[in-house]
Amino acid sequence: MFSKLNRMHKIMLAILVAFIVLMLFFDENSYLIHKELDNEIEKLEKTTDYYKKEIKKDKKKIEELDNSETLEKFAREEYKMKKENEDIYLIEFDTID
Repeated sequence: MFSKLNRMHKIMLAILVAFIVLMLFFDENSYLIHKELDNEIEKLEKTTDYYKKEIKKDKKKIEELDNSETLEKFAREEYKMKKENEDIYLIEFDTID
């Protein structure tokens, strides 16, 4: 096939191949850089989805805490808060690893 091409066609073909290789691998907008950026975008979208779910869960928890009984229970369990004339006993269990 290459023997039938004249010299000018061979030079144009070589330039075309060199241009394609340059654009695919060595240019600042190369395929490899686009692939890397696409992966980063996908990772960031997953992170965004995770935080949106966490925000939704936290909003639900805040709505639940609007009730004074639920708020009191939360304060007692999470922050070990107590009323004035109460004693709290914390029981911790040792776990064997």
